Amino acid sequence: MEEKVSKSPNSTHRTLFVILTALVLLSCSLLSDTSDAVVDEPDEEVQVDDAAASATTLVATLTDVKSAVIQIEAQGTFVDPEFGEFSGAGRGTGFIIDHSGLAVTNNHVVTGAALLKVWIGGDTSRSYNAQIIAVSECSDLALIDIEGGNFPYLEWYSGPIQVGLEVYAAGFPLGDPEYTLTKGIVSKEKADGESSWASVNHVIEHDATINPGNSGGPLVSSNGQVVGVNYATYAEANQYFAIGQNAAIPVIEQLKSGENVDTVGINGMAVISDDGTLSGIWVSSIKSGSAADESGLEAGDLITSLENLPLATDGTMSAYCDIIRTQGDENTLAMEVLRFPTQELLEGQINGRALSVVGSGPVINDSPPDGDDAGDVDIPQTGDGSDFTEITDYSDALVMVVPNSWNDVESFDWENSWELGNGSLLDFVAIDLVAAPSLDDFYDLTGPGVDFAASRHWGDIGGYLQLLDGTEHWYLDDCERDFRDDYEDEAFEGKYDYWICDHVDIVVTAVRPIADPTAYLALIQISLQTDEDFDALEQIWATFDVVNPLP
Repeated sequence: MEEKVSKSPNSTHRTLFVILTALVLLSCSLLSDTSDAVVDEPDEEVQVDDAAASATTLVATLTDVKSAVIQIEAQGTFVDPEFGEFSGAGRGTGFIIDHSGLAVTNNHVVTGAALLKVWIGGDTSRSYNAQIIAVSECSDLALIDIEGGNFPYLEWYSGPIQVGLEVYAAGFPLGDPEYTLTKGIVSKEKADGESSWASVNHVIEHDATINPGNSGGPLVSSNGQVVGVNYATYAEANQYFAIGQNAAIPVIEQLKSGENVDTVGINGMAVISDDGTLSGIWVSSIKSGSAADESGLEAGDLITSLENLPLATDGTMSAYCDIIRTQGDENTLAMEVLRFPTQELLEGQINGRALSVVGSGPVINDSPPDGDDAGDVDIPQTGDGSDFTEITDYSDALVMVVPNSWNDVESFDWENSWELGNGSLLDFVAIDLVAAPSLDDFYDLTGPGVDFAASRHWGDIGGYLQLLDGTEHWYLDDCERDFRDDYEDEAFEGKYDYWICDHVDIVVTAVRPIADPTAYLALIQISLQTDEDFDALEQIWATFDVVNPLP
C-alpha cells in the first residue's frame, strides 16, 4: 500500500502520483432525466423539491453506482521529499453522498490544492468546480461541495460487515477517465489502518482490486451501498483496504458542519531515513490560512517532533495523530522542524508562537540525493528502506536502487543501429542494466521492471528529445501516450513520456548530464503495475547515475 499505497500517478512527481480516486452511484435512467435540467442548461435556475430530488436521485443498484462516482483533479504546487518543488495536477476519486453535491474523498487528494475540477460518472464532456468544506488529516477523509445540484448519490451500507461479504471497488484508477468496477469479498473485518499518510485504528481488508487513483472511491455492496472508502493497497499480497463506514460516518458528519477534524492544515506523510536516524512528517503542501500556515510552516519542511515527542519513528502517522487527538487540533502544540533548503532547525508552536531558527540541522543535501549525488546520504522515504537494494551493471558504470523483489537482473552491451531522420543508420553501443520480478513479463509489457541504458554514441542522434522520439514506435501498437513532460534534477535534464498500456503503465525518460551535456545520453524505461511500483519509480529517479566511463 502505498497505501502505503493507494496514491496515483498523473504528473511529474510523486505527490501527484500518489493522489487517489473516489466514486459515487446513480440510476442511469434517472441521471438522464435530471441531467437535462441541471447539466445541459446550467445557467437556468431550476426549482427542485428537496424530498423529491432525494427520492429520485438515490442510487439503488450496483449498475447505477457509476452515476454517483466522481473523478477529481487537484491542481497546485507541492514539494516532494525526493524530487523537490513542482507544480502539476493529479487525479483521484470521490463519491457523492447527497443530491446537493456533497462528496467524500481522501484528504491527501485535495488539501493544499489551488483548484479542484470534477467529472461525474465518467462523463468527460463537462467538468464542475468544487469547494473543500472540511478535512481530516488523520482519518484521510475530506468533504467537498460540487457546483450545481440534483445529483445521483450513494447511501451508506447498514448491515454488518463480516468476512465473506461481497463487495465492489468503484473508481478511476491510474487517472484514466474511464470508470472501473472490480469484485471481491471482505477478507478481514478489522485490519491495521496505520500508514504513512493516515492513522485509522481499524480498516476493512478486501480483495476487490484497486490501483493508484482508486483511493477516495467507494467500496460498495451488491446493491450499491457504501461499505467503506478505499484508501490503501498492498497489491503484492492481493490485499486492499477501505475505511469502514463505522469509522467514516462520524468524521463525515463533523465535516458537514464545516468543522475540520484532527488536522492542522497540511498534506503530509511520514518519512524515515534508511538507517532510522531521521524521521518526521514531511509537509507536501499547506492550506492557506490554516494553523500550520500561521505557524510559519512551509511546504518542504519536516516536522520532527510534536509536544516534545519524536514523530514517524515507525514510518507511520500514528504518533503525530495520537498527539493531535489527545491535545486537540485547536490547542497550542509545541513542534520542532527541520528546513531542508536552509539546513536550519526551527522551534515554534501550532496555534501559538511562530517558528524561529534555533540552530543548524544535520549535514545532508538540500534535497534528497539524485544523479551524481546518489549514495552520498540516506534517502528519506516511506516505509522500511530495506525493501530496496542498489544494483550495478557488469562494468560498474550504471547504478540505481530498485525493490528487492526485482531480483531478476541482467546486464549486457546493447549493440544495435538507430535510424536517423535522414534515413541513415547510426551504429551504437550502450551499457544496459535491466531488473524486474520477471524479465519475461517485463519484456512482454505484462509486468513491472526497469531498463536503464546509457551510451556516448547517442549524442549523434541529436539530443534527449530525439532519443525519446525514437522510442515511440516501440509502444504505439500496444499503448497510448498520456502526456510528455520535462524531467530535471540536480544532475540530469531531459523529458519523459507517460504511456498507458493494457497491463502496465510505462514511463520512458531520456536525459543528459547537466555538468557535461555532450558526454552521453541515458534512457530509463520503467513499467508500473502496482502502488509499490510507483515507489520504485521514485527510487529509480532519485538514484540512477552513470558513475564510470562508458565504452
